[in-house]
Amino acid sequence: MLWLLPALITALFVGSQDAWVKRYFSGYNVYEMAAYPMVYSLPFLCLCLFLVPFPHLDPPFLLSFLVSLPLNGLCFLLYVRAIQVSPLSLTLPYLAFTPVFMLLTGLLFLGEMPDPWGICGVLLIVIGSYVLNLDAPATGFLAPFYAIGREPGSRIMLFVAFLFSFMAVIAKIAIIHSSPIFFALSFFTVHNFLVPFCLALPGKISPGRLLREPGRGLVAGLLLCGHVIFHCLAISMTKAVYMIAVKRFSILVGVVYGKLWFREGSFGKRLVGAAMMVAGSALILILGH
Repeated sequence: MLWLLPALITALFVGSQDAWVKRYFSGYNVYEMAAYPMVYSLPFLCLCLFLVPFPHLDPPFLLSFLVSLPLNGLCFLLYVRAIQVSPLSLTLPYLAFTPVFMLLTGLLFLGEMPDPWGICGVLLIVIGSYVLNLDAPATGFLAPFYAIGREPGSRIMLFVAFLFSFMAVIAKIAIIHSSPIFFALSFFTVHNFLVPFCLALPGKISPGRLLREPGRGLVAGLLLCGHVIFHCLAISMTKAVYMIAVKRFSILVGVVYGKLWFREGSFGKRLVGAAMMVAGSALILILGH
C-alpha cells in the first residue's frame, strides 16, 4: 500500500491546481488561463526529465505520443474553460463519468459487456450527479438532470470526460512502449511548450500578459509539475486502475475548495453527490471487468 500516499498527494495537487488557476487567472481569456500553468511548469518538468533514464522509443510510442498531443491540448483548454465559467463543485465531479464512457467504448469497439460491479458504478455516478444538482430552481423529478444542461461548465466537463476515455487507451500504448515516468514527463514537457506556442502564433495569448504574475504563475506551474511527478510515482507502484480511482479524490478536494475559496452554495449536497460519483468511478475501475 505504499502507492496510496503518492496517489492521494496527486489528488491534492490536482484539486489545488484547479482552484488556484480559477482563483487567480479567471480574469484572463481561456487560452491565457490555460497557458499560465503550462508555461510556468516547464522549468520544473525539464529538470525532472533530465534526471529520468531515456528508453528506446519505437514507432508505436511515437505514433501514440503524436496523436495524444492535439487531443490533450483540446482537453486541457476545455477543462480550464469549464472551471472558468462554472463552480468547481458543478464541474469537477463530472470527470467521474470517464470510466462510464470507457465502459461504452469497450462495448462498442471491443464487444465487452459491463459486469454487475460496473453497472453499480454507473448507477452510483448517475445518482451522484442527481444529488449534485438537487438545488436546481426547476421542480419535478428530472429537474436535477435538466440543471446539467443549463450549466455550461458541467456540459463541457462531460465532453472532457468523454475525450479522456479515448486518451486513456492511447496513452497506455505509449506507456507500454516506454515507461510511466518517462512518458508523463516527456509528454507534458513537449505538450506544455507546443500548446502555448501554437496559441501565441495567431495571437490567442499575449506573451506580455503571461509575465504579469510570475509568482502566481510559478505556483501554478509547480502544482502542475507536482501532479505529473506524483502521478508517475504512484502509477509505477501499483495497477493503473487503482491509482486512477484514488486520484479521483481530487473531485472532493475541488468541492471543498469551492466552499472555502469561492463560497459556493449547497456544500453538503454537492459533497455527498461528488462522493457518490467518486465511489461509482472507483467501483468501475477497481471491481469492474
